[in-house]
Amino acid sequence: MAENTIDTNALGEKIVKVLKTIFDPEIPVDIYELGLIYDVFVNEDHDVKILMTLTTPNCPVAETLPVEVEEKVKSINEVNNAEVEITFDPPWTQDLMSEEAKLELGLL
Repeated sequence: MAENTIDTNALGEKIVKVLKTIFDPEIPVDIYELGLIYDVFVNEDHDVKILMTLTTPNCPVAETLPVEVEEKVKSINEVNNAEVEITFDPPWTQDLMSEEAKLELGLL
């Protein structure tokens, strides 16, 4: 591997850091801790695919949140391209939230 290439795990960690800066407008917790991010795929070409959900199908940010995620991930220098796929399978539940998020929202 060349000196200037970044391994996909390190890039994955950078992506997670960026995802943690994006917040659900209705809940004061970032989308990663909320459990809205189901998977992050990074290939050797540094193309990123993010599989995510929304708290509800008629979420008020259904149009804008995936675009924000895509744009923020694309802003990482090492990312070649980013694509966000929305799924409601499985549907989001509070069980998907991290302990930190549950604590933040007073659910623990």
